[in-house]
Amino acid sequence: MFAPERLVILDADGTTINAFTAIETAFTVNGMDIGNLERFQKRHQIFKYLGGIKEFPKNLRKQISKKKRKKLINTLTEVYREEAVLYDGMADMISRLQKAPHVRVGIVTRNITHQPRETLRRLFQRNQVDTDRFNFLHHLPLRENKISRFRKIRSRFKINPALAFACGDEFKDYTAAIGSGINSLMVSYGFENFTRLSKKYGVPGEIISHSPEELSMRLLQAVDL
Repeated sequence: MFAPERLVILDADGTTINAFTAIETAFTVNGMDIGNLERFQKRHQIFKYLGGIKEFPKNLRKQISKKKRKKLINTLTEVYREEAVLYDGMADMISRLQKAPHVRVGIVTRNITHQPRETLRRLFQRNQVDTDRFNFLHHLPLRENKISRFRKIRSRFKINPALAFACGDEFKDYTAAIGSGINSLMVSYGFENFTRLSKKYGVPGEIISHSPEELSMRLLQAVDL
């Protein structure tokens, strides 16, 4: 028997959090260049943080040792905790979801900062989002499949798959949602753009939001808010 609630699983970086600006800041502090957002969105996953042809040689030299990589992650953690922001309208959208008695909402992320749960807690709190009101906040190691975690969350709350929604900005977020039997809502302003998602990977354009405002409108309507 299913519960009467709806489920919303939100991705953090690139969907609710303006991660690119935070990454760009951390790279600049460490004498590196990530390139612009348009080029960043087009790169294959393995090259996201090494830059394109223009930036690759310099960035590789800066990341080649464990000490230098550690310094970069330290900087990124500080930027996330003290400076990073949510996309416009995300705080209000999340607050409305949290207050709705018929909605279970939380975050599933692979954020790469130190102590990522604490990092996100500080970031969200600073942006007027009460993390204590999330029904869940999961950080996944790279080896863990998102599909299994999505299924566990849905099973825990006994949610009808037809009333469950996962929001993300990368193709793997789409496959995780579909693979776990729930609805996918994608965005094209994060780590992958509309052309990459729709043309390269075949994500239906109808489920891709071009702005945070569009995602908010779609999602709130989907959960009857």
